[in-house]
Amino acid sequence: MKRLAIYLMCGRETPALAEAAAAGGADLIELGFPFSDPLADGPVVRAAAERALAEGMRTRECLDCLARTRALVDVPLVPMTYASLLEAYGWQRFEAGARAAGADSLIVADLPADAHEELRRVQLVAPTSTDERIRLAADRTDGWLYLVTVTGTTGARDELSPGLAGLVRRVRGLTDVPLHAGFGISTPAQARAAAELTDGVVVGSAALLAAAGGPDALRGYVATLRSALDATVPV
Repeated sequence: MKRLAIYLMCGRETPALAEAAAAGGADLIELGFPFSDPLADGPVVRAAAERALAEGMRTRECLDCLARTRALVDVPLVPMTYASLLEAYGWQRFEAGARAAGADSLIVADLPADAHEELRRVQLVAPTSTDERIRLAADRTDGWLYLVTVTGTTGARDELSPGLAGLVRRVRGLTDVPLHAGFGISTPAQARAAAELTDGVVVGSAALLAAAGGPDALRGYVATLRSALDATVPV
């Protein structure tokens, strides 16, 4: 079965939204820990981060949000943030706090694979990654590789990146680690097309837009993605 990961920003409503996403068929929830200068994020995720910071969501509050979400869902939970936040909070302190709150792994979007090797996390690779960097990321990743389908920031796009197929072929020639595609996937058709090539997909900006309508709206949207992935053929 293809894996469906849904990204949500930490906030007061996030536990209920995560519960709805899981009910709709999400296999994994990424929880964004807001950062004031999110270099990889497009306008939707940036706006969500600004709202979260405005309502007081700092690292400690995000860890509390993670714990409250863990109490409601049994799918894997993966905090996603930036290295500066961990630097300010403390690398070991953050990892220990996240694991204690129920995190199954971590994603640090701007942390190179060869930095802080002791921090076990999901690694990202992009179309610009060299074969050497892909091998290193695959060797050090925590369970799966996050394929960044475009050179740029997150955000819904009209079409799936035409470069994804080539990236998948190149990465599969270097490792047998499961591959999940993200950045720019928003519609069921795009999710299915990406999942035909990979082991799963990550949906962020479009999920945040759906979540703005509340848990029921998010559940319905995620269910459409789940149906699309269930209609794919095995890799």
